[in-house]
Amino acid sequence: MSAVSSRVSSRLPVFPWDKLEPYKATAAAHPDGIVDLSVGTPVDPVPELIQKALVEAADSPGYPTVWGTAGLRDALTGWVERRLGAVDVAHTNVLPVVGSKELVAWLPTQLGLGPGDKVAHPRLAYPTYEVGARLARAEAVVYDDPTRLDPTGLKLLWLNSPSNPTGRVLAKDELIRIVAWAREHGVLVFSDECYLELGWEAEPVSVLHPDVCGGTYEGVVAVHSLSKRSNLAGYRAAFVAGDESVLGELLQIRKHGGMMTPAPVQAATVAALGDDTHVSEQRARYAARRAALRTALEAHGFRIEHSEASLYLWATRDQPCWDTVAHLAELGILVAPGDFYGTAGERFVRVAFTATDERVEAAVKRLGGASRG
Repeated sequence: MSAVSSRVSSRLPVFPWDKLEPYKATAAAHPDGIVDLSVGTPVDPVPELIQKALVEAADSPGYPTVWGTAGLRDALTGWVERRLGAVDVAHTNVLPVVGSKELVAWLPTQLGLGPGDKVAHPRLAYPTYEVGARLARAEAVVYDDPTRLDPTGLKLLWLNSPSNPTGRVLAKDELIRIVAWAREHGVLVFSDECYLELGWEAEPVSVLHPDVCGGTYEGVVAVHSLSKRSNLAGYRAAFVAGDESVLGELLQIRKHGGMMTPAPVQAATVAALGDDTHVSEQRARYAARRAALRTALEAHGFRIEHSEASLYLWATRDQPCWDTVAHLAELGILVAPGDFYGTAGERFVRVAFTATDERVEAAVKRLGGASRG
């Protein structure tokens, strides 16, 4: 590889999922096949009304726009007001993105951050927050309570509620305190709320709720995705909402970069955000899988922490996470090691409940019939 082509990749950590391959091979060798509870990719069908909208927009020969159609922006603003309780949301307060991971990875660069700037994220977190900082040559810093950070040089603060990987939900009072602190110190808040509609034992609140942001979106932006709520991970459909000055700047930059949501996906997004029935049906599927796996894991000797929301159970047997990964792989069950999300997770595993009912049932049976090891 040439020196030029390796310069950027050398700034990045090893892609974590590659380290799981040997354990995946062990799990796949199980006589009844693998139960993959690792990545957390949706497996249920895309709802018919969304597929129909996509097909009907398939004849889209022209270039889409980065800001999206007026119909899409209407759908985004309407959903943000209806579902998040936000008020007075204008088209300038929303911007579609090509999947939320793309936004997370490139946001620090698009904000113009670089050496000397800091990007903060939770101590246990989705690895792409750190990747985004590294791509921009900024410094990634971790926190337990963001208001205890030194605000010097801190330009971007990532919140994630409900959390990936732990499923923890930030209470409204916590959000109010954090947003007030960030505004006091001129720190931009981006709140990753992609699991907001998947609260089980808590009701997640958005930073855009007027109780949190005081009815003004200055300095706050929420990130949302249709991957989980609508099974649209393959569509790359997501958006951000909040501070119009920040979104206006991102819009200009993304226009130059050609970061356009495909026109058929825009149409599908409109259909998805206009229907709550399919979301309720999908929630019910996940709730049943979550309950079955939680019961089986606890009976097998696991302790579940947090996990009050999201698509994951944050589980521990009070042993190094890779030992747990190996133990479950022998049962044909693949999970994610907690240290993928930070050293604080090194005695936990993240168990996704995104497998089919049949595969979840297989996992439950294996956990019930095997030694605790």
